[in-house]
Amino acid sequence: MTHQEILKKVEWKDLKSLSFKEMLIENNLTIPWFVISMVLSYFGYYLLALPFSAFFFLTALRQVHNGFHNSLGTNKFLTWFTLYSNSILLMVSIHAVKFNHIRHHKYCLSDEDYEGKSARMTWYGAILYGPVHMFLIHKITLQLGNKNYIKNVVLELLSIAIVTFFIFNFNVHFLIYHILIMVFAEFLMAFFAVWTVHHDTEESPEYARTQRKDWKNKITFSMFYHLEHHLFPAVPTIKLPELARRIDNVFPDIEKKQTF
Repeated sequence: MTHQEILKKVEWKDLKSLSFKEMLIENNLTIPWFVISMVLSYFGYYLLALPFSAFFFLTALRQVHNGFHNSLGTNKFLTWFTLYSNSILLMVSIHAVKFNHIRHHKYCLSDEDYEGKSARMTWYGAILYGPVHMFLIHKITLQLGNKNYIKNVVLELLSIAIVTFFIFNFNVHFLIYHILIMVFAEFLMAFFAVWTVHHDTEESPEYARTQRKDWKNKITFSMFYHLEHHLFPAVPTIKLPELARRIDNVFPDIEKKQTF
């Protein structure tokens, strides 16, 4: 079946809108994890802070990912501010990530899809490729992006550089911890955000991998409903479990390759 056939037969447009409660959740999901990780690292409990830092990174990724597709339920400026502020917190230009992610949807797993390059690698190759991946998405955005993208990328990189300089200059130990963990996490993005959901799907790129185990989706904040996301990118993450149920009801035999 084609993508267009699925779009026509699955009810999904009502899932695009967020209630006020859902909007609050999507826009504030990162806060408790960030606060707890900062408090623990402030007092020197770095090992205890690690899982909370990991959950912060994952929820921030969910937040900006919704922002890429204008699915946060906020206006244009607030969506931009979410991307900008998370650039500083995540130590990467989120507008560079956005530029390549939108291209990823348009050119999925083709030669023009720079975000998706690690999908064709081995799992360990994708891990080793991580630092190159992070450099490449910035380089490609500065080369191919329009003036607005370039302006935002430069602003975000300058802001990251200034904040990082002051943190290291004044030796703010818990923020240094945060920077190091975020950079390490960014280097794993080619594996976790690309390879896990797209490897061995080159023949039908639109049918990305997905996850159907409830407990796995809970601990990953629904970020591995990737088949559903690629078929219906405008649907916010919080609505993906319902979207998955609707797809299963209409197309029970559709192939669902698991992420992990």
